[in-house]
Amino acid sequence: MTSSLSSWLAVAALLSFLGGTAATAQNRTLSDKGVMLDRVAAVVNDGVVLRSELEEQMSLVGERLKAQGLEMPPVDVLRQQVLERLILQELQIQRAQRAGIRVNDENLNQALAEVAQRNNIGLAQLPAALAAQGIDYGAYRETVRREMTIQVLQQRDVIQRINVSPRELEQFLEKQKSRPSELNEYNLSHILIAVPQEATPQQLEDATRRAEDVVNRARQGEDFARLAVAYSNSQTALEGGALGWRRGPEIPTVLADLVVGLKPGEISTPLRTPSGYHIVRLNEVRGADQQVVIEQTRARHILLKPTEIQDDATVEQRLRDVRERIQKGEDFAVLAKTLSEDPGSGAEGGDLGWTAPGTFVPEFDAVLASLRENEISEPFRTQFGWHIVQLLGKRQYDSTDELRRQRAFLQLRGSKADEETELWLRRLRDEAYVDIKS
Repeated sequence: MTSSLSSWLAVAALLSFLGGTAATAQNRTLSDKGVMLDRVAAVVNDGVVLRSELEEQMSLVGERLKAQGLEMPPVDVLRQQVLERLILQELQIQRAQRAGIRVNDENLNQALAEVAQRNNIGLAQLPAALAAQGIDYGAYRETVRREMTIQVLQQRDVIQRINVSPRELEQFLEKQKSRPSELNEYNLSHILIAVPQEATPQQLEDATRRAEDVVNRARQGEDFARLAVAYSNSQTALEGGALGWRRGPEIPTVLADLVVGLKPGEISTPLRTPSGYHIVRLNEVRGADQQVVIEQTRARHILLKPTEIQDDATVEQRLRDVRERIQKGEDFAVLAKTLSEDPGSGAEGGDLGWTAPGTFVPEFDAVLASLRENEISEPFRTQFGWHIVQLLGKRQYDSTDELRRQRAFLQLRGSKADEETELWLRRLRDEAYVDIKS
């Protein structure tokens, strides 16, 4: 068992909601003979937070703080903080229940399988691993289910409603252009042509000429590492000027401006600083901002759907007849506008536009991948009905900018998410009936 599983369990337990409805709480609080088994810490609308839950969460928080070497706050402060968190979790669960949000077993099992995989065990081994730490698997499943439910609720009520204006996006992208991305790693080599602090005009001229000569020779194909060994005054000269892999924020400030705008294999122009002339070669880039080229396909299709009157066999034969008419010279687009039951593409003559791999359902993608250009498929079925599809062309498409914009949007939305979630939780709390027991 790895330590990461223990950490994940502690965090999940810390964040979990362990309460229920008033009726459920009554069942847990009173035995069949009416003997009190637990006490209520707080009434929250029509639900409760139990004293045992509060004590358990306080214990878990205390263990986590101790493990991190942090000082424990006073007990009354800790109790108030933990109770408030449990109240907010109870409110979110109640809201999710009213909205009909429920994490099904399939999604839950997938999440648990990912936890098990990260800890190098199978899902079947997870119950035993939890039991070894004194955690009941059934209770743990419900803890994870409830936490996932809260995540779905926040996604619906908060995250999806955060607005990022086009102006905000453009300003963010413009700022990114001025510095290396923190998401990327850059493999750099560097040459420094030093200039004495009190250089004479002749020394400055010689250094300028030497820097320009080194850049020209490097750009003409001479080995950059060999030039670094021969001419660089940097501490990395004997390593061929190699700086190795550096994340964006780790690149020396003086070199960051040189890296921006370079493509792998390119040499910067010399940059003059008090120490001399700096020359950078960008060897490689890895990470989120690498150039991403995908193969797009353009296709058009005709969709017919079975009905109570027309079964699968009838619809399939109709499409065979349509395919034959097209092969004899009739216009695909005209027939698609007349016959296709796809509301999205029918009016466009069946044209699906340029699309990336994985855009369509697997059955459709598989047929499309098997076609030659301008070939029309035999009728085939997907969950949407029966299709014939014609491949119109393929192309290599640079989607780097689209991915960069998408990442920028997510970063901007994420930067707003914490504050918006806090405001949303405050509204939930202010609108709720909460009675904290002594």
